[in-house]
Amino acid sequence: MIGTTARSLLSVSLLAVLAGCNSSSPTSGLPGAAPAATAQAEPTPVVQAFCPPVVMREETAIHRAYARGGQDNPEKLMYQASLADATRACTANETTITINVVAQGRIVAGPAVSAGQVNLPVLVEVVDGENVIYSQSVSFPVELPTAGTQFVFSKPDVQIPNAQGGASRFTRVRLGFDTGSKR
Repeated sequence: MIGTTARSLLSVSLLAVLAGCNSSSPTSGLPGAAPAATAQAEPTPVVQAFCPPVVMREETAIHRAYARGGQDNPEKLMYQASLADATRACTANETTITINVVAQGRIVAGPAVSAGQVNLPVLVEVVDGENVIYSQSVSFPVELPTAGTQFVFSKPDVQIPNAQGGASRFTRVRLGFDTGSKR
């Protein structure tokens, strides 16, 4: 009987110790200790947004530069540049979507080439349906060797308004060369 009582007391004591170990406050369960305060964590708002895809403007995806007075003369072609694969990454807050537009390009030397730096007129537009909501022409410097080279264009600061749920599903980033003509 004494063995059973001792085992029962030991079991109750062990449970009391374990219950004290599982408390959220190191002083809970101690005599005179204040009850532990339960802190309610504020939920962190989550901003989600649709990241518009990048499309190439087919009619302006190639840019040719000619020597003075040689427009459309193949013998006076200095270089030809083209844009190919493009991608984007977006970050958003409650009011703005910031798009980092990146595209692969290639520049090929023509018969009238002069090695050195050239500035390519890259046009970045964001359209929602047919409405242009962002447009900027970027003078992008590329070092042109006599044979030609590849380059990576990056425009990390394209900003558009962020509506609830992100940009419209009709929003697109259009990329091409600025021809200076009406678009």
